[in-house]
Amino acid sequence: MPLRFTRLGTAGTVLALLGAWTAARAWSRTQLPVAAPLVVTVAYLDRADTMRRDETLTHVFGRQGIAGPELLAVLGAATGLNPRRVAAGQIFEFRYAVGEPAPLRVKTRLSDQRVLWLRRGAGGGWRGEVERVVWTPHQVRVIGTINSSVYQTIHALIPDSVLPPEEKSKLVFNLADEVFAWEIDFAVEIREGDRFRFLVERLVSSEGEVRYGRLLAAHLATRGTERTAYVLSDAAGRNAYYDAGGRSLRRAFKRSPVSYRVTSSFSFGRFHPILRRYRAHLGTDFRAPYGTPVEATGEGTVVRAGRWGGYGLVVAIRHLRGIETRYAHLSRIGNRIQPGVRVDQGEIIGYSGNSGLSAAPHVHYEFLKNGKPINPSSADVGQGAPVPEARREAFEA
Repeated sequence: MPLRFTRLGTAGTVLALLGAWTAARAWSRTQLPVAAPLVVTVAYLDRADTMRRDETLTHVFGRQGIAGPELLAVLGAATGLNPRRVAAGQIFEFRYAVGEPAPLRVKTRLSDQRVLWLRRGAGGGWRGEVERVVWTPHQVRVIGTINSSVYQTIHALIPDSVLPPEEKSKLVFNLADEVFAWEIDFAVEIREGDRFRFLVERLVSSEGEVRYGRLLAAHLATRGTERTAYVLSDAAGRNAYYDAGGRSLRRAFKRSPVSYRVTSSFSFGRFHPILRRYRAHLGTDFRAPYGTPVEATGEGTVVRAGRWGGYGLVVAIRHLRGIETRYAHLSRIGNRIQPGVRVDQGEIIGYSGNSGLSAAPHVHYEFLKNGKPINPSSADVGQGAPVPEARREAFEA
């Protein structure tokens, strides 16, 4: 009897399992949601083509199956694109339906702020649309200590994912040539161990691009001196920088005409490498590769532009308050630079070279007051103007 019940129990278990499996299978067919099949009606191919040197749009579009009357229709719809002004390097992106010889869509960048879309309609006609590229600002805080140079430190400290290498170079140039150019000679005064804190604006576009925007604030401690900079856009929308006390960092003169290190300082008894004797060196020499643009350190009027003895090719500029600056050993002089021409601060007046009594390419820079040579590194470059009273509240904020 016990054995019979055991066999019946086993058989009942099997039947129960079979029943459950059958019920589950039936339920799954009727109750589980089933997605509709995906049907691919059109597959696309994307290609990019670049305008090459000595090419026109006829070449670029011709390679992509657009020529003759259709090309005229495309260019007619290309709002904002001047066919005669498209430069080599311009990129065009084409989208094709698989099996079709001509593209359905063309995209190209008109500027940092604009993208042109060209679309072919069902009837074969083309229409163009200019889309605005939105750049969204993000703030990035950068804190560090100078290891070898500002350039190398910034490039090592900021990941490429935050700012691409070429954008990091723009940040360094902004610091040295625009923000602190009137207060600090980066080629001389920056040392290993100097500490800094920067607040940087990073821009991200709706196209996914990343670029450097501007420096919002900076704190730099060098040689025991604390330097600060805060941005305040002026009435024209340009970035102006002020120190913590509200005085403009812009001065009457920049500290140097090029952003390169000093190879020979102002001295009344320097051993001349060519003449092989001691003589006065009444200026500062900046190492600069042959052909480096040389900038006027202050606005003024050109009084000399040409060859002048041991100076070689030289440009001399007269400024207010009896000041004159000289830029010697140039390889060539700027196109419009001649006596009587008015130049602005930062304007290119020539290019570094090796003319005159010079042993290697460099720029010899002199600063004179009423005809008397003064050490450029200690010259009075003037005081910065205070924040305009009408902008004071915005600056304090």
